[in-house]
Amino acid sequence: MHVTLVHIRVKPAFVDDFMAATQINVKASRQEKGCVHFDLLQEIDKPTQFILYEMFKDEQAANSHKSTPHYVTWRHDVAPMMASPREGVRYHNMSETL
Repeated sequence: MHVTLVHIRVKPAFVDDFMAATQINVKASRQEKGCVHFDLLQEIDKPTQFILYEMFKDEQAANSHKSTPHYVTWRHDVAPMMASPREGVRYHNMSETL
């Protein structure tokens, strides 16, 4: 599995707009052939901070996601809403080996 947590900080004035745009991306991403899991998490104590939890069957599926129309649109639309650049951190799914 290919797991990435994308850490996102949004400008306070754009939280609702960010969530609306991201919900469209989440729903479309979940329909991708290689998508295993795709969620948007919002930090409870810091509502301007989010994590996109992305799990794809392999690196090829994750890379293909980045060329889909819904992702390209999302990336463009949310860019001015960001308080800082997004940070994607890749992880190994260790539960597969347990």
